[in-house]
Amino acid sequence: MSTTYVPLISSGVAGPLGVLHLPRLWLKSSLEAAGKLAAGYPGCGQGYDSMVLAGLGLNADEFKKFIAETKPTYPQLESWIKKQPGVVLTRANIHKLNLSIAGYIHDDATRKAVLAGNNLPDDGSILPDAINLNNLDDWNEFHQAALK
Repeated sequence: MSTTYVPLISSGVAGPLGVLHLPRLWLKSSLEAAGKLAAGYPGCGQGYDSMVLAGLGLNADEFKKFIAETKPTYPQLESWIKKQPGVVLTRANIHKLNLSIAGYIHDDATRKAVLAGNNLPDDGSILPDAINLNNLDDWNEFHQAALK
């Protein structure tokens, strides 16, 4: 395998806090800070990344700085999050955030590109949610980078 890595933690995975996508955001940001994130993946970008940070009340720059300077384990990241001023970790807020993540649907062009890249039909037989499509995209990228 190359010296860069496709982030294979799904956006549908939550850590002990129960926040979907947060483990993936930690992995992508950590890989980027170490210069090991596969091309085409943002360490901390738009979409789910910004949804999670904003939904929890975290500052994106402070988050990136903490990752880059500390290189935390995942539990260390969650511990840091709990200490941040203004963060909202109520069950209701986490549930609302998770619903927005689970319910996010990619635009037609993204769906078509992911399905075509995986040689899958765009006939409605594949779940169209972004978590599912992102998983397919990651698995394809990993296959191309490491298994082919």
